[in-house]
Amino acid sequence: MQANEYKHWQLQRDNDDIAWLSIDREGEKTNTLGAEVIAELDLILDVLAADLPRGLVVRSAKESGFIAGADIREFEAFTDAASVTEQVKKGHAVFAKLENLGCPTVAAVSGFCLGGGYELALCCKYIMALDSDDTRIGLPEVKLGIIPGLGGTVRLNERVGGMKGLTAMLTGRLHRAGQARGLGMIDEVVSPNSDLRWAARRAVMQKRKFKGAGMVAKVTNTGFARNKLADQMVKKTAAKANPEHYPAPFTLIEMWREHGGDRRAMFNAEAEQIGQLMVTPAARGLQRVFHLMERLKGLGKQGEFTCRRVHVIGAGVMGGDIAAWCALQGMEVTVQDREMKYIEPAVARAKKLFKKKTRSKHAAAAAMARFIPDVDGKGVPRADVIIEAIFENTEAKQALYKALEPRMKDDAVLATNTSAIPLETLSTVLAKPERLIGLHFFNPVAKMPLVEVVHATDTDAQMVSRGSAFCGQISRFPLPVKSSPGFLVNRVLAPYMLEAMKLFNEGMSKESIDAAALHFGMPMGPIELADTVGLDVGLSVVQKLGGDEVKAAVEHLQKMIDDGQLGKKSGQGFYQWQNGKPVKAPHEADSKIEATAERLMKPFLDECKACSADGIVEDDDLLDAGIIFGTGFAPFHGGPMNYLNKQS
Repeated sequence: MQANEYKHWQLQRDNDDIAWLSIDREGEKTNTLGAEVIAELDLILDVLAADLPRGLVVRSAKESGFIAGADIREFEAFTDAASVTEQVKKGHAVFAKLENLGCPTVAAVSGFCLGGGYELALCCKYIMALDSDDTRIGLPEVKLGIIPGLGGTVRLNERVGGMKGLTAMLTGRLHRAGQARGLGMIDEVVSPNSDLRWAARRAVMQKRKFKGAGMVAKVTNTGFARNKLADQMVKKTAAKANPEHYPAPFTLIEMWREHGGDRRAMFNAEAEQIGQLMVTPAARGLQRVFHLMERLKGLGKQGEFTCRRVHVIGAGVMGGDIAAWCALQGMEVTVQDREMKYIEPAVARAKKLFKKKTRSKHAAAAAMARFIPDVDGKGVPRADVIIEAIFENTEAKQALYKALEPRMKDDAVLATNTSAIPLETLSTVLAKPERLIGLHFFNPVAKMPLVEVVHATDTDAQMVSRGSAFCGQISRFPLPVKSSPGFLVNRVLAPYMLEAMKLFNEGMSKESIDAAALHFGMPMGPIELADTVGLDVGLSVVQKLGGDEVKAAVEHLQKMIDDGQLGKKSGQGFYQWQNGKPVKAPHEADSKIEATAERLMKPFLDECKACSADGIVEDDDLLDAGIIFGTGFAPFHGGPMNYLNKQS
């Protein structure tokens, strides 16, 4: 057969009788493994088995990457576990043909090689990956509420051992090529200056293959070791995830504990368990979160705006950290404040961030070179994006804008990081008030993935689009929101935090309040959250509400702040903080935890409904996305509006 006789694959043989099998899923920008793609692969493998080539190289014909995983859209269509299991077993049979093909087989990976894509690569005798910024390798299925389903639970553990294999699957971490090689997940890293095709050809000609698991890896898969390691993994996983909310990782551990020494039993268990998990509410909720995330990413790819230079005014915690994050993403950033002494703490924090996030001293030094203190504001005329992050004072901000506007490029984005002052108020001093947008980042900037892109009624739509594109370029999810008090995230958090304060003032322990939130599925309780973001920030959030109850909460928080108790950043807030963690007193299980959780979440959910009615964001899907990525709202619920719809 010739290459054009296949719909999703291209098959060619060269003069050395090497078969080159390239996946190019029709009608899609990204390669995924759907039923039709796998069925076509089955036919191709039969053709190759009947007339064995000298070797086979599996690669991608798309620039977007190798294979991003299985097509979860097809699995979401199934309503019963048996249908999922049947489909998975068909995939197992096809992948086994690749694994057993009687010639050298090489997976030549560049870009994303995730889930089913990496499971396909594991069926090859040798795996190589291009060392590029785009290459990522891993099995992230637990993040979708399921487990690997095309042999990954078997082949990865055989390759690297149960300890490394289970850890990779339980975390769902995506590894760079060098990291994957270090873990034994791949066999070779190809330099970005080399040709991946020629490297693959050389591997075939030299009949390279995986050298086999080491003794330590083999031992971890034995019965006694599995049992001991499984106990440790259950304990470690339970500290991060509730099995009632997220059953997938615990299912994976127990499946390996029971069947890890029996290949056939493990394959059967994988097919059965992924079928059971796929139709759970948790999986449906997490898969919905995945689609919401993809929509936010799409908003960050709109238009042709490219930001190369950023100017940040205000080198405090937020401004300095925004500047550092932008520099880390490759942009030239000038940072302005009244005097150099106000910028120096931001420089120190930036150095620490770059050291933590970069792969080498050279990369950290390069990021530091892009982070430029600029007391005189010389970077303003050259900046593509200007972000104001000074203190919350209307007059001070307006005076700054009046001075900035004549010096800015005509097409530059002017943004404020305000969390409270309406754009309509701030923009009145501008000759072109329609150019001002909000870029509301959340603390800590390096961890929080969401940025609210705030717009008023008369805001230039092109500026909103550019602001969203800028967010995408710095690896953040843009959420366009209407200018109104609290925008979306803080507006929803305010009554939630207030309810927690009311419970605390009524005599309930902070540990019990936080436990109730965790019981509902929140990743962190509201009291710990207040300490984490800072009580000064929490105070500004709560102040957005009115009434006597707010007054009591404000007085309580203000007294703590006056005493220097700012939360995690000062080492003392509601909790005492040691080594970055709150010291919590032991407390007994509360028989009223369900009722407490319901009371705690009611104002949160009511405010979500009010935001929906007020049209703060375009639709309820974006509202769910904003609340999930802005507050950490229990992902397995699929978002607050999704949760409310299912309750009604």
